[in-house]
Amino acid sequence: MEGTNPVNKKLAAALSGGAVLVLALTGCGGDDNSDKLNSWAKQVCDGVQPQAKKIEAANAAIQKQTSDSSQPADVQKTDAQAFQDMSDAYKAMGAAVQKAGAPDVENGEKKQKAAVTELNKLSSSYASLKSQVEELDTKDQAKFADGLKDVATELNKLSQSGSDALKDLEEGDVGRAMAKQASCKSASAPASASATTS
Repeated sequence: MEGTNPVNKKLAAALSGGAVLVLALTGCGGDDNSDKLNSWAKQVCDGVQPQAKKIEAANAAIQKQTSDSSQPADVQKTDAQAFQDMSDAYKAMGAAVQKAGAPDVENGEKKQKAAVTELNKLSSSYASLKSQVEELDTKDQAKFADGLKDVATELNKLSQSGSDALKDLEEGDVGRAMAKQASCKSASAPASASATTS
């Protein structure tokens, strides 16, 4: 009997790559910025931090459900909930960036819009992954493992896409302003920790 374990481990590895997207919202560096930009960065970072924690918890739930004894029905339930949580988290991140308005930099509005679009797209993608997992046949272990393989492939694509607009948003002064926010620092620490576990 082929266990779901190897496939689900692959899934967990793919998923932890998704945590990297959170890091795209937490720049590094630390020069002086305008008060306006610092205030914008604080608003975004404060909005993003709880969502980063939610994504980290969803990551951890999937990582936990990767033992040899994990039953397909349990894996399905855990993964579906994790994807729902991630979908909600990215949607809330998009809302936080939207609410903060455009950063006070060149092309700020264009960058902000692109980031919001990207975050909402990620939210939709995780919602469709949830549906995909829920439709898997848990009574047939081999079929279930094959289905999970497809989910892992989709996850890999997700973890590789989506960061461009966010990177774009946090270039230069914006990134430096975000790096100074305590909430962005604490948002990046757990995400980078979970990104290294696979």
